[in-house]
Amino acid sequence: MSTRNSKILQNSWFELIVRWIMGIIFLFSCYHKIVAPAQFAKIIYGYYLFPDVTISLIAIILPFLELFAGLFLVLGIYPRSAVLIINAMLFAFMVAISINLATGHEFDCGCFSFGDSSYTSSAVQLLIRNIIFFILGFHLLLFNKCRKWCAYQGESI
Repeated sequence: MSTRNSKILQNSWFELIVRWIMGIIFLFSCYHKIVAPAQFAKIIYGYYLFPDVTISLIAIILPFLELFAGLFLVLGIYPRSAVLIINAMLFAFMVAISINLATGHEFDCGCFSFGDSSYTSSAVQLLIRNIIFFILGFHLLLFNKCRKWCAYQGESI
């Protein structure tokens, strides 16, 4: 990697922009899930990956994880912990999408809306998008400089 690329990746402003973008995306994606948990439960059921008894619990807990992790990233409160939670969710999303892609099962990801054609993407596009977010999250996790506009940075890893 060139010195210039390394400087960009260790730039506090770049970290702030990535942190805000990821935080805002997760804040935006949780809204409709919190407002309509029953519809989100139907989306989760459509993945055919989880036992029926866990679907309601997932539909209630997951959006609030997205809410608080996204909010903590935007506000800069324990950003490493927030991005660790987000990357864990992204990894789980990538596994679920990959399984459905491998089996040829078509599904509504439920990412930003329910069944709205303006947000539909192919499973491959969803997977690529989540991989990009995962890499950006990994960058935030490993960022070791002083973070700008951070309410509380927490301990280093």
